[in-house]
Amino acid sequence: MYFEEADSVFEFFRGNFLIYSLMFVPLIIVISPITPVLAAHEFTVYRMQHFDLHGTPHGCRSSVLNMEAKTLYTTPYTRRCVVARLSELTFAHYQDVINQNAGGLLILIPRNLSSLPATEHMVIMELEKHMLEDDVTIPIYFTYETEEILDMYYSMEQTSPLQQKTRSAAEEIPSSITSSGYQLVVSGPQPKAQADTQIVSIQGKLCGFGVEEQLPTVAIVAHYDAYGIAPGLSYGSDSNGSGVAALLELARLLSRLYTNSRTHPRFNLLFLLSGGGKFNYQGTKKWIEDNIDSSDGSLLPDALYTLCLDSIGDEDNLYLHVSKPPKEGSSGDIFYKELQWAAAQSDMDVNISLIHKRINLADELLSWEHERFSIRRLPAFTLSHLQSPRSLRKTTILDTRKNVNVEKLARNVKIIAEALARHMYNISGETLNTGIFSEGLSIQKEYLQAWIDQLSSQPRSAQTLVSGTTKHPLISSLEQAMMRYLKDVKFSIFRPDKREPELMFYEPVSTMMNAYRVKPAIFDLFLAMVIGSYLGIVYLLITNFYRLERLMKTYSISSKAKQS
Repeated sequence: MYFEEADSVFEFFRGNFLIYSLMFVPLIIVISPITPVLAAHEFTVYRMQHFDLHGTPHGCRSSVLNMEAKTLYTTPYTRRCVVARLSELTFAHYQDVINQNAGGLLILIPRNLSSLPATEHMVIMELEKHMLEDDVTIPIYFTYETEEILDMYYSMEQTSPLQQKTRSAAEEIPSSITSSGYQLVVSGPQPKAQADTQIVSIQGKLCGFGVEEQLPTVAIVAHYDAYGIAPGLSYGSDSNGSGVAALLELARLLSRLYTNSRTHPRFNLLFLLSGGGKFNYQGTKKWIEDNIDSSDGSLLPDALYTLCLDSIGDEDNLYLHVSKPPKEGSSGDIFYKELQWAAAQSDMDVNISLIHKRINLADELLSWEHERFSIRRLPAFTLSHLQSPRSLRKTTILDTRKNVNVEKLARNVKIIAEALARHMYNISGETLNTGIFSEGLSIQKEYLQAWIDQLSSQPRSAQTLVSGTTKHPLISSLEQAMMRYLKDVKFSIFRPDKREPELMFYEPVSTMMNAYRVKPAIFDLFLAMVIGSYLGIVYLLITNFYRLERLMKTYSISSKAKQS
């Protein structure tokens, strides 16, 4: 009975084998638990800094990538793209990647950078500093850790030497066949210089009561751009989002004094939100040149001093950085003493200190923004909670929203406002029962927090804010905020010299990377053996099918004879 059924099956497939194989093979692929879609991933990556400053190249010089991906612990790195998690990458590892001529480097960063332990922050900031000291020829990218990317990374980890050492030889053979690798691809042209680079600075003023040109003037300045190892990841919440928020709150608060005839001071205030601050304060330099070298009547040359705000959103210490200590009794000295008085009256403990540092013109970068003014012999100083101008906290992608304490920022803004008001109204030395800015004139923490949240919600590297045919939305928002409280708001635009540009940016800042799953060479050999064996079996079945059929008929006849 069984042999009769087998004979009918053979007869069925002999006439319809080709048709049904075409039907069943696609069906098997469709219902397979392994979907071909998972063999490819596409995700956004952020390229490392790439710019020229005063003719000196900095950062990553390449962007095209098409290499096999390997983890940090799989050596050698030659002609491979190394994939490393930010928390595991050290400067020693980075040097090995460069020295071994790796094809590229992809660094995975956690979605929430503030979740990293404090002990790792300094290691990462040191790594950023060293990576930016020299230009590199290999493409270096950053991307956020997602579930798909981490799955890809863990899959690559399984083939690393650290994992392979724990396996036996019997386990290693099937593992080497079934394991998968990844090919990382970034296509497109090589980096090119950004066309029509324009760095925008926004200025406005509050005019004192009386003849404007005959009144004393003070300038308040803060740069609005941020800086880090990758432009697309540079949020700069404290440096210098806190300085921008403080300047806008000072403009809002002091404008109320200027709109009331009884409190209108005989004092001019200039406000500047400068661009290109992280690139040697190019926007500030252009603004100074516009105000000093132009024939238009400007208040800046006769200003008593310029106050620059940089990183004031944390800590309980504020430092007044100067290039030349103010003389006793000068306007700068009076303001410094008023700062100390206002700090002493604050509900929260805060210390005000003076730090003197001479300008080193041999350095490629100036230390503080006030040095741009000091070079032109204009009295100026920078207020910051950072003690050193080389603090790594000024130039890191770790400077996120959690780095700003709104309570302390509001306290610092109130101290600055009180010191300015006492100087403007010439009440230095007088003791007041309460501060000037209280009750109806109090600091609005909600306003500060709203600006810190907005500034921290998008990267603010100068490359992402350069103005072309249209203004960046952030520039428009800052302009509208200043127009609401200040008069004569206008732009000062810095354009690099076309023949010998002081500053040159390159694109792309971010792009798409494709990761394709690939099999090792041993898998191709194994697959070739399986296919060869299959084809050999099919060939033998076809050429000897008549023998198999005869054998089946013989068994069928003998089976019937036994049954009868």
